[in-house]
Amino acid sequence: MKYSDHLAEWLLQLGYDRCFFVGGGNIMHLIESISRRMPCNAVIHEVAAGIAAEYYNETSTSGRAFALVTAGPGITNIVSAIAGAFLESRELLVIGGQVKTADLAHGRVRQRGIQEVDGVSIVRPVCKSAVLLTECVSFHTFGSLALESRSGRKGPVFIEIPLDIQAREYTSESQSGELVEAYPLAKASNADVDSTVTLLRNAERPLFLLGGGLDRGAVIRMLDRLTSAGIPVATTWNGADRIASNHPVFVGRPNTWGQRSANLVLQQADLLIALGTRLGMQQTGFNWQGFLPGGKLVQVDIDSAELSKGHPKVDLTICADANDFLLRVLDGDLGNHRDWLSYARAVRDAIPLIEDVNVTRTGYISPYVFADELSRQCTQDDIIIPCSSGGAFTVMLQTFSQKQGQVLVTNKGLASMGYGLSGAIGASFRHPDRRVVLVEGDGGFAQNMQEIGTAKVNELNIKIFVFDDSGYASIRMTQRSYFGGRYVGCDTQTGLGLPQWDRLFKAWDVPTYRLGPGYASDPQFLGLFNNSGIAAFVVSIDPEQTYFPKIASHITESGAMVSNPLHLMTPDLSADLRANFSRYIS
Repeated sequence: MKYSDHLAEWLLQLGYDRCFFVGGGNIMHLIESISRRMPCNAVIHEVAAGIAAEYYNETSTSGRAFALVTAGPGITNIVSAIAGAFLESRELLVIGGQVKTADLAHGRVRQRGIQEVDGVSIVRPVCKSAVLLTECVSFHTFGSLALESRSGRKGPVFIEIPLDIQAREYTSESQSGELVEAYPLAKASNADVDSTVTLLRNAERPLFLLGGGLDRGAVIRMLDRLTSAGIPVATTWNGADRIASNHPVFVGRPNTWGQRSANLVLQQADLLIALGTRLGMQQTGFNWQGFLPGGKLVQVDIDSAELSKGHPKVDLTICADANDFLLRVLDGDLGNHRDWLSYARAVRDAIPLIEDVNVTRTGYISPYVFADELSRQCTQDDIIIPCSSGGAFTVMLQTFSQKQGQVLVTNKGLASMGYGLSGAIGASFRHPDRRVVLVEGDGGFAQNMQEIGTAKVNELNIKIFVFDDSGYASIRMTQRSYFGGRYVGCDTQTGLGLPQWDRLFKAWDVPTYRLGPGYASDPQFLGLFNNSGIAAFVVSIDPEQTYFPKIASHITESGAMVSNPLHLMTPDLSADLRANFSRYIS
């Protein structure tokens, strides 16, 4: 039997049930073999294949997808998707074609085979493993490589297979026995659990911060215990869907671009238990020295390198499975923190998610008001894709109120424009019975708008909201804030060529609706939004829209950027709010 047939059978045994791909000569045997055994969904650009597979896996509790790309440009085109999955610790298997082994250059010349590039060397820095198969390998060798993507701290695995290896006749060995995960998750010691329970019991103002490393299902099973513990709970952006916004212990999403009330609560905690989060600078603020100024920090993560990187200052590091750790901690006597929870909730209630400081000119829709309204329109069964960068992204994470049961996925580590549509496609293929709601800025959406055709031809149930503000809102704001409004390459007036969105979607026969006053009760809008199938909604956003609150920075005489700590967002709080709700910040 042909080796590519064996590989296709092995992928099924490993739990893969879908392939996203762009066709190419150097994967012709793989395409033929795999397409006989599972759905293979063609996309227009290879980066979409990688992103779709990542989001398919991230929204799945069973079944997995992988990306299949040809040699040369197929590999170079998917690099952004591989890098994004690496930075977010997401499962992603990429199988790449390669020229025949006899045509490999092996570094002696720049290129020997047609379309040949050294894919392994290109992607190795952003993969857990990247290998070139110059011989047929066994099921256990191949399976161990694939399993590495989902073991321990997840991340991409790249397997490059030359054309002649794909076509070679191969006799498979016995495949009996289960493959063992390469990196089983470590369990925290009883001593670390007991120490944390004691810290929580003795703390006056403790806070849980739930990150994306906590499994959605595990957190759902712990919700009653979290409620009984009576300790405030915040989430990172990657952990945003672990708990509903109206849950009695939820106090928001702190972040450099986070909710002001959540930042205030975190900065006043005297103990923070950070679970399944690497505590990167977007989470702590660039002024990480000012993170949690009067409190102790316990960080639980499965990657020891994240625990020893030097920022922020951590008092107790625990290299272990955060899911198991939290469950065991919640079994302990954590004390009574009712007064602190009441205070934290009061901070959240007193400081609105939509602040009056923002200016939206007549004829445009406030992005904050839109995100708030979208929260009400969405149901608990929806999958929310708030793109990955720019003004639309930060507005959604500041303002959108998530419901229990919703799945919310983004990729903020790489913060690449153009992730949204491809991610929505992956999620929609995994959940054809659920509505996928995508929100993205026009500048970002334009970078992968060719995949409108992929969504349309497959009749996916995706609702696309494009913020039409004539360009890059976040870049325009930076140029306005730091360079006196000297705009360069950030909008249509400075050379950024964007389409007329209403006309663009019609090229694929996608129903389109431009939001205007009263849209939320318009039967046409409600019909398109609530009925099955793809639909596009164009949101008219003021090109001069302001985006506050935010962490302000200033440029020093040496040219360095200095940022405020998380609790000092711009604009300042009024004197009475600051006095009432910053009482534990010296």
